[in-house]
Amino acid sequence: MKEVITQCPVADWDPRADAVLHNQIAGYDQMRRTCPVAHSEFLNWSVFRHADVVAILNDPETFSSEVSAHLSVPNGMDPPIHSEYRRIVDSYFTPAYIDTYAPVCRDIAARLACTLPRGEVELMGDFAQTFALQMQSAYLGWPQELHEPLRSWIQKNRQATLQRDRTAMAAIAFEFDGYIKDMLTVRRTAGSAAPADITTSLLSDKVFGRLLTDDEIISILRNWTVGELSTMASCVGIIAHHLAFKPSLQAQLRENLSLLPAAIDEILRIHAPLIANRRVVTKPVTVGGRELRKGDRLSLIWASANRDETVFGDPDEFKPDQNAGQNLLYGQGIHVCPGAPLARLELQHITEQLLLNTHEVSLIPGKPAQLAVYPAGGFSVLPLYIT
Repeated sequence: MKEVITQCPVADWDPRADAVLHNQIAGYDQMRRTCPVAHSEFLNWSVFRHADVVAILNDPETFSSEVSAHLSVPNGMDPPIHSEYRRIVDSYFTPAYIDTYAPVCRDIAARLACTLPRGEVELMGDFAQTFALQMQSAYLGWPQELHEPLRSWIQKNRQATLQRDRTAMAAIAFEFDGYIKDMLTVRRTAGSAAPADITTSLLSDKVFGRLLTDDEIISILRNWTVGELSTMASCVGIIAHHLAFKPSLQAQLRENLSLLPAAIDEILRIHAPLIANRRVVTKPVTVGGRELRKGDRLSLIWASANRDETVFGDPDEFKPDQNAGQNLLYGQGIHVCPGAPLARLELQHITEQLLLNTHEVSLIPGKPAQLAVYPAGGFSVLPLYIT
């Protein structure tokens, strides 16, 4: 069958068009069906189909992750250097590490769910973002007084990214670096009395026979923070909205909490918390019928690939058992998300506690949720009624 994409012009779409900003998922669905490898000034080449995204993920030699001049450990690295840094990162997501954190995770989730107001609630600000901040800070050993500065920092970073304001992005990165440098100074000054947490442990980690530099530690922690805080809050909102939108599924999960892990992964396949990831082409290559040149930049649209009809059928149909094997929620290949086990633990606990501590989570007629815009996924405002 002749590929539709061969008929597409060079300027194929505008990711910042009103229709796309109003509903990203619908916009990406349309592109996947009509022009699945498309060019735009804002995102360069966007790749929408599952098969194309998977092929790119599994070919780091042709599709490099070194997309920025700024240090990004290990997300922005290629083999063999990537492997050395990934070894350090993976060591903080072992079953043993996560098992010791599980009771803390459960306690935070239970406390937040117990104190969630009854009646009308704006779930993103009152619950989802607070959960993400508390969980991440507990895992890394960060002080409570950093919660609100980090909440503000996430919003500023998101807005600067959308506007492609590089001056603002540089200032925001400098602000974050200051938070981390202060914590590293505190731990170095404390010596043997420093907190026994991940942030302290990174000070003694080595790559290539030497200690990590401060810039490398800051990059690792920035990657965890940017990814974890905004994406985890988005996940919580997406799950809560889906359960409110599908009361029969909500009732089923309340009766059988063991179904939660598979259900959560499938809900987040249907509505992606993470929109896109970047690559750069290292040599001439054809992707989906489009001829790409060395140096061309790609945006892998997770929010589209995980809804590809050729893989999942009706992308909105809830089929956790059938779809699990092809779900790209946590990526694939050498850059598969190292924190996937931690994210799954956190999401299971917060969803479980939300169900255990409420009778019903419902949508509010006349008060629709407001969808987030790129680079965020999920919802910016989520009114729900809690009983």
